[in-house]
Amino acid sequence: MNIHEPPAESPAPTGVPARRQPAEAVAADAPATSPVGRLAATVERLRGEVRTAQAEAEGRALIELAKGILVERLGCGPAQAARQLAALTEQAQVTPLEFAVEVINQAARDRVSEVTEAFLAAAADPAGSVEESAAVRLRVAESGVLAAHDTQAMADSLLEHALRPLGAVAVAIWAAGSDGSLTLAGSAGFPAVEAARWHYVPPDVATVARRGLTEPDGQWLSSLSASGLPTIGRRDLADGARIAVPAGAGGRIHGVLEIAWPKPEEPLPRPVARQVEALAELCAHSLETFVLPAAGAQEPRVLPDVVELMDLADGLHDPALVLLPHLDDAGQLVDFRIQHVNSRFLDPAGRPRAVINGALLLEAYPLAAGTSDLFQRVERVHATGEPFRAHRMRLTALVDQVALAAVADISISRHGAGVLLIWRIEDETARLASLLQNAQRLGRIGGFEENLLTGEITWNGQLFSLYGHPPTSPPVALEELPAHAHPDDAVAIGRFLRTVLHHRRPASAAFRLLRPDGVTRHMRVVAEPVLDTDGQLILVRGAYQDISAQHWTEVALAATRDQLAHTEQQADERNRLALQLQHAIMPPAQAPLEVPGLQVAVRYRPAETEQLVGGDWYDAVVLPSGVVLLCVGDVAGHGIEAATSMVVLRNALRGLAVTGAGPAQLLSWLNIVAHHLTGAVTATAVCGLYDGERRTLRWARAGHLPPVLVREAEASALPTLKGLLLGALPDAVYEETEVQLAVGDTLLMYTDGLIERRDRSVEESLSHLLETARTAPSVLDQQLDRLLTYSRSDTDDDTCIVGIRVS
Repeated sequence: MNIHEPPAESPAPTGVPARRQPAEAVAADAPATSPVGRLAATVERLRGEVRTAQAEAEGRALIELAKGILVERLGCGPAQAARQLAALTEQAQVTPLEFAVEVINQAARDRVSEVTEAFLAAAADPAGSVEESAAVRLRVAESGVLAAHDTQAMADSLLEHALRPLGAVAVAIWAAGSDGSLTLAGSAGFPAVEAARWHYVPPDVATVARRGLTEPDGQWLSSLSASGLPTIGRRDLADGARIAVPAGAGGRIHGVLEIAWPKPEEPLPRPVARQVEALAELCAHSLETFVLPAAGAQEPRVLPDVVELMDLADGLHDPALVLLPHLDDAGQLVDFRIQHVNSRFLDPAGRPRAVINGALLLEAYPLAAGTSDLFQRVERVHATGEPFRAHRMRLTALVDQVALAAVADISISRHGAGVLLIWRIEDETARLASLLQNAQRLGRIGGFEENLLTGEITWNGQLFSLYGHPPTSPPVALEELPAHAHPDDAVAIGRFLRTVLHHRRPASAAFRLLRPDGVTRHMRVVAEPVLDTDGQLILVRGAYQDISAQHWTEVALAATRDQLAHTEQQADERNRLALQLQHAIMPPAQAPLEVPGLQVAVRYRPAETEQLVGGDWYDAVVLPSGVVLLCVGDVAGHGIEAATSMVVLRNALRGLAVTGAGPAQLLSWLNIVAHHLTGAVTATAVCGLYDGERRTLRWARAGHLPPVLVREAEASALPTLKGLLLGALPDAVYEETEVQLAVGDTLLMYTDGLIERRDRSVEESLSHLLETARTAPSVLDQQLDRLLTYSRSDTDDDTCIVGIRVS
């Protein structure tokens, strides 16, 4: 950002920076000879004369201040000092005002002079006009701020003398409250409506000024619109740059100086930024006397002084310290003085109050700036006014090169110029005692100690409660324990007492305690002997624990385990009987049938888990007529019911087949049996009758997968015939067909356990079966074994296969 010098205008005192005159539209458009033009010229002339008078007054104030410095340094009178100042000004070939500012800078050696010197060192103009203007501008601004009767006049002076030459168009001075709020103490360049709208900003509201208060180096925004932060004047200066600098002095932040530019700007050069920081420090000195309005009150809030703060600390029930800022010669905060400690103060190192009172905080507690960050917390509260509270914060004191630590609850708050530090140091002994008491109560544990020399017995309150005795009753001696226990536990208690009292070894025992209220509690007692230097028994100490809940839980678990074992035994027996029944009817391997010109083989593979007794069944039998009955079926469900239904359907089909009826009629009759005589079970089945003389197979299906015909190197499923599953309807009609077989043909009937998969359709599984069946070994048994081996079924279901091969 370039520093803009004001254009020359109406005459001003020598060396005083000229002020800008805004262009008046009326004067520009109207002719100079018209009435309106003459009126505008008169107004502009009078306005220039007022500005000239103000500049002369400000310049005279600085020149008079320089004369006073020469009077003090040279020991002369005012007239001689004036002549000396004029002579030196003529020798230096500068204006009187610029030389006066140089004299003031040399004498003051303050923040303004430091910033001026830094700016002069970094300036690039060899002629010195910019440098001299910067020095004059800062001193004129300082003079205007110090002469301002309120913060509003201070804002006007800052904008006019120091900020407009930097290109700024508006300034706002914010006063920070102890609760984190911001109050607009003064503004210039912003519309009055905006100043009224932004008179007060509540705590924790994110604004540009808030960022300047929380950031150590302030907040610079090259473009206000890019940040999205709300602030005063955002409507008119949305695209301009903003800077918010904390206004602090003596280590304490009193507010924020916010400056606005009309357009986006690059970050300020360091010399210019230091000028802004110097202006913020000037604002801080003025904000020290600014009184914030109380919330909801018409009168100003009166802050307590140090004496009132000390009285407040003495009235607290917790240890408290009153701290005052301790500044070095340069006015920088370096420590806090412990101005007062109240009567309840407890030092972590046990030092008396007189040693702590009046000492510096870092001298009394050097490690406060280390791991605990206590000093940084106090410094932050003093700077911002925002209180700080912490639970169980670790305090450390260094005494005689030994670090002593304590845990405390901390509260830090600012009151006027002082800081109130309250801490409540935790009593470690009391805390451990409370923890032990709570642990004994939750664990239902009572402790005791018995002095065998004096006969004194000590119980804690929990043990009286376990025994059901009032706290005023006498404790029960360890030797009297059998009288308060169940008679059946006398042997265990006697063994426990002998181990502790006679053998002098620690021991424990479980017994049933008979309480006076008639309640029986299951207890466990643990005791250990205490011996003196001669090995004599002098004390017995130990504890009782109520284990009734644990005992009854174990009893319930034992009963549950017994019941579960019985249930598992019944289930195993039931499944074992079902499997025996199933295997008795359909053994996994059956001897081949002796049929001329036909090879018959069957395979049955039970499910992988024996808990699932299935309803799959098969049959291959030669009927009295010489026809071979071939069938497979699958009853829905598992367990005894499915196995029983399977036996009924298998035997019923055998009986019906001797009638000589065809496959369709047999399935129709079997459907009636399934629907009416077996509790309405459902099943699928394939039934076939093979005529060896004609080499033909008549077959029908009831909701089952069709047989597979393997001829030479091809395998295909027989055409699907109509037929509902068995038991679905009372009356059902089934379709049958006849297949002519040739020598070498192989016919396969199977249940869905051979091909069914959870992740594939039936069509895909059937295609895999046909691919496997195409390579048929010369032996039928080997072919059935091969089909079982390469089966991809994953449903853990029973599998039945019936195969015939024409020879």
